[in-house]
Amino acid sequence: MAPDPAATPSHRALARRLDGLNIYLVGMMGAGKSAVGRPLAEALGYRFIDADATLTEAAGRPIDAIFASDGEEAFRALETSVLNGIASWHSLVVATGGGAVTRPENWGHMRQGVVVWLDAPEAELLRRLAADPTRRPLLDAADPAGRLQALLQERRPLYAQADLAVVQKGGQPSEVALQVLEALPSVLRDPRQPPDAPD
Repeated sequence: MAPDPAATPSHRALARRLDGLNIYLVGMMGAGKSAVGRPLAEALGYRFIDADATLTEAAGRPIDAIFASDGEEAFRALETSVLNGIASWHSLVVATGGGAVTRPENWGHMRQGVVVWLDAPEAELLRRLAADPTRRPLLDAADPAGRLQALLQERRPLYAQADLAVVQKGGQPSEVALQVLEALPSVLRDPRQPPDAPD
């Protein structure tokens, strides 16, 4: 079994620097946000929340049923409401839905924390989605690969607005979580330096 990343002292120091700031994982469906979010939260001593699972629980029905009966706009409004609730908490790693970045209101909530884009190659996304039995309403198309490509083209500029982009090098979710942990200090202000210190 792999060593527990939470045992590494540097991750506890990183958690202190974060000072309760939530970490929001964004990226396409299949990018591994939930799988990476769990070990990441564990390493920091944070709680993990899957925004889609929270939404499903709040709505009392699965996402594909919401899409089928109410449409995408209604789903997006629910998603914004869930993120609004989550933003009032602290010390969370949040796996967001793939389309959360498409609404400016959601950025308002996520910007209260640190936004991390889990970037994965298109071929890897397709491989993972083909192996995942979860129904994805936005990929219900005659050409799922073409649909995914179109969504990626539309969303990449939005994902790129994240505070941090982590290009996955492959490997297990715990290894990607380690990539995130190693990259996070680069976007955090050093608490020992006063803001706008004179030259």
